[in-house]
Amino acid sequence: MALLIALINIIGWGLIPLTVKGTPAHQITGMGIGASVTAFIIYLFTRPSIDVTVWIIAIVAGALWTIGQLGQFISYTRIGVSGTIPLSTGFQLVGNSLIGVLIFGEWPTAIAKIIGFIALACVVIGIVLSSKSDDKGSGDANFKNIMFLLATTIGFWAYSSFPKFISSHINSKVTGLDYIFPEMLGVLVGTVIYIILSHNTKVYSEKVTWRNCLAGL
Repeated sequence: MALLIALINIIGWGLIPLTVKGTPAHQITGMGIGASVTAFIIYLFTRPSIDVTVWIIAIVAGALWTIGQLGQFISYTRIGVSGTIPLSTGFQLVGNSLIGVLIFGEWPTAIAKIIGFIALACVVIGIVLSSKSDDKGSGDANFKNIMFLLATTIGFWAYSSFPKFISSHINSKVTGLDYIFPEMLGVLVGTVIYIILSHNTKVYSEKVTWRNCLAGL
């Protein structure tokens, strides 16, 4: 059952590049609004208990997610969807796996570590191959774009590891339903901060932004 639920996530994430339109500002703003509204509706039906500490951590995690997703949206314009998705996914797999092993003690046995690190090595090879460009004159620019994507992916690493941190160090009874709403509030806050700092407040009055709410859903 857990694997089937994971497949639903994969489909949802895979549809995002197909549904977002406009500039990265339009995309991240619409997605933040759509995700927050969806999480609020879920909250109304589930009514999970409110833990202030959990909410604060979840809001921070959501804000950090904004950095990762914004990096993806910007990278779509720089290196394309077909170049961004394999790289971003690879960076997330390697980073999240290392966090799980080094911080949370996952892969406890020697055989698990051997198989796991062999798998990560294969992912790294895939990342290197995916980063290759046919245009020999664009090496420096391509490298900078990849480094930008890697730097912003750190936001995804933090976002992914915070729920595990909450359940293992704060409150073992917390479930995904308990922190999805504050997490999406963090996403909304993160997008608002970005829009204000980038002086793009006009996006809130443009139709393409509200169409991108579908991606947040």
